[in-house]
Amino acid sequence: QMQLVESGGGSVPSGGSLRLSCKYSVYRGHSMGWFRQAPGNEREALATIDSDGRTTYADGVKGRFTISRDRAERTVYLQMNNLKPEDTAMYYCAASTSFSLDARAYDNWGLGTRVTVSS
Repeated sequence: QMQLVESGGGSVPSGGSLRLSCKYSVYRGHSMGWFRQAPGNEREALATIDSDGRTTYADGVKGRFTISRDRAERTVYLQMNNLKPEDTAMYYCAASTSFSLDARAYDNWGLGTRVTVSS
């Protein structure tokens, strides 16, 4: 079982930036994805990156969020710029054997890191 630990969340004003990190315990060639869930909402896919560095993004975050990975550090990052109050949520990383933005394709999840954006 792969262990995933997110960090980097916090409180920022609107327009601010944060970089989230997700450290994973072992490298198995998985694709890694970032998701978020706000209270009362369904889990929302944000971005994913495969073992070759190929990326894809949800339309709502294109141009503001960037996913990257450091294979040597076993870490995936989510750089978030120009944050808005509606970005407030719990952010999760997850691992999948598929290159997908569908949360159902992911079977290893971290516990999340909270992001709060004030107006």
